[in-house]
Amino acid sequence: MASNNQDAWYLALLGLAEYFRTCSPPNIKCCIQCLQAVFNFKPPQRVEARTHLQLGTILLNHTKNIDLSRTHLEQAWQLSQTINNFDEVKFEVASTLSTLYEEQSQSNLSKPLLRKAIELSNGNCYWHCRLIFQLSQIHASEKDYQSACSLLGFGVDYAEYSMAHYTRVLFLLSKGMLLLIAKRFQEVHPLLQQASLLVEAWQGNQHQKEYLKVFFLVLQVCHYLMAGQIKSVKPSLKQLQQSIQTITQPSWPSDEEIVAENVGDMFMWMPKEHLCVLVYLITATHSMQGGYLDKAQKYTDKALIQIEKLRILEQQPILSTFQLLLLEQIIMCRLVMGNKTLALQEISQACALCQQHPRLLTTHKAPIHTLLGLYAMSMNCMEAAEVQFTAALRSSQERELWTFIHLNLAIVYLRTKREAEFQSLMDRINPETLASASHSLRAAAYYVQGLQSFFQARYNDAKRYLRESLKMANAEDLNRLTSCSLVLLGHIFLSLGNSRESMNMVTPAMQLASKIPDVHVQLWASAILKDLYRLCSEAVRENEAYQMHCNFSQMLLKDHFTASQLPEHALIHWMEGEFPVVVGQTPAIPSTSNVIL
Repeated sequence: MASNNQDAWYLALLGLAEYFRTCSPPNIKCCIQCLQAVFNFKPPQRVEARTHLQLGTILLNHTKNIDLSRTHLEQAWQLSQTINNFDEVKFEVASTLSTLYEEQSQSNLSKPLLRKAIELSNGNCYWHCRLIFQLSQIHASEKDYQSACSLLGFGVDYAEYSMAHYTRVLFLLSKGMLLLIAKRFQEVHPLLQQASLLVEAWQGNQHQKEYLKVFFLVLQVCHYLMAGQIKSVKPSLKQLQQSIQTITQPSWPSDEEIVAENVGDMFMWMPKEHLCVLVYLITATHSMQGGYLDKAQKYTDKALIQIEKLRILEQQPILSTFQLLLLEQIIMCRLVMGNKTLALQEISQACALCQQHPRLLTTHKAPIHTLLGLYAMSMNCMEAAEVQFTAALRSSQERELWTFIHLNLAIVYLRTKREAEFQSLMDRINPETLASASHSLRAAAYYVQGLQSFFQARYNDAKRYLRESLKMANAEDLNRLTSCSLVLLGHIFLSLGNSRESMNMVTPAMQLASKIPDVHVQLWASAILKDLYRLCSEAVRENEAYQMHCNFSQMLLKDHFTASQLPEHALIHWMEGEFPVVVGQTPAIPSTSNVIL
């Protein structure tokens, strides 16, 4: 009789706790009190373990008492390991406790815990796959891509054996993503080919097929973009945009409504709302690299609006990562368009985002230094630019970023007439031996070589380098590099007294720069056109070119002065630790604004 009474008491308490948890608004304090009271009645081991899990999860999600949450979860894990047929609780505990350890930067505890859980879950397809994904994510966050890829490869084989065909492709694509991040391009190509065949041959749930297709196309497009192949990527990017339109239609079922036939296939790479933001980000990146800056701005605006809408419903860390990546793209666009004021304020926004989320600063410190270096260059603060670029090099091991920084450092040295320092970079920016797989970076390296030859009045060498740059830029629709190469060739021909050839170079350079728009190339081209029309005795056109040059010059000077007066300008001297107090103080200017302040 006493036992029955005890059962009734703890069952009543569990029911009451659930009521308090689910009522509107939830009463978390009463829920916790009910759950804690359950232990007074010495419930069965299964109930005790489940209650520890519930308490640990609620404390983790709704309070700041992380230590108590950890204690309950550790007790739940200890109890659940000795109970048979208790998979849901056992592996939920392992997953949640591992996440807590990660948040406390204790991967030395989370990894062995997950390895043990993976070993125990071999007979449960869903949990086995989920825990493999979780452990590989930890290895990837530590940049241990070898271990992460090995785990995902094991997941591919396990999913195939378990007839979880959808999850098999997910594992395969996840491995491809990490190989891309690790720049192991030779291994990426055959893996993407295999994934492509599996997606095309898919006979299962068509909604799942479309999600796999989006994941595959995201990787394929990123592969092209990382190789600087802006033209070659266009068919794949168009397919990706069509796929994302398909899954965001009102008639498309919600993520929760898509039912898997196999319990091991109950996974999703990313919710469709996040996929939508990601595709906007990728499209903006393509537009920026290709020199379609108005398009880049349009897609950035769409993505940022979508992020703000999602933030009303959720506070996922990935949204801040997306926002930061978008800011990095649009800042570079602003600098090309001659809007340093907006660029500086958006750099400040990026810094504020990193300040709110310290983990972002760990992963994005080098890009922040690089952007500050580019801004300092645009403001003619060459000493600050050099310091920022050097800091970026110290903060990163990314080969492509290193190459990009070295090319910009080379331009700093050329503009400050430091030939010895420029020569010290030659091995790292020589287009013939460049340590980069990027077509666009190699083309840019030829341009920098041409620029150096021009400064040294070695015009034949300069023409040779610039024609190579032009050929590569044209092959992949690198519009900005094309316009820069054309205007420099025009300047060289003007210096050689070949007015006709100079005009043939500068005219298309000006047209392309207007289309981008690149205000600095327009300024440069208008100055050359003014001289060419004077040599041709065309006074009217000479005056038009002169007025155009004055307009661009005044616009840039006005913007330069405004930016220099902003308190955020002090960011060019930031190196380590806390950002200056100015970060986050200036209200954001809407990114749709084209007004030069």
